[in-house]
Amino acid sequence: MEHLNPLDDPQQDCRVLINAQRQYSLWPAFSAIPAGWQSVFGPQPQPACLAWLEANWRDIRPSTFDTTGSGNV
Repeated sequence: MEHLNPLDDPQQDCRVLINAQRQYSLWPAFSAIPAGWQSVFGPQPQPACLAWLEANWRDIRPSTFDTTGSGNV
């Protein structure tokens, strides 16, 4: 039996999660939310979650990323 990734199914209800570093994750709605993450959108069909991410996630770098070039985080 082939195991498919639930995120390969556009009909799958998902959540958008965020962690303390303001990184986002698309997560299947049927799965428990992992420690250190919280839901910010959903559960909704996958296309709605992807649209939310597109509209709201501006920078894929974690919030601890150093933009000054000094090497300090």
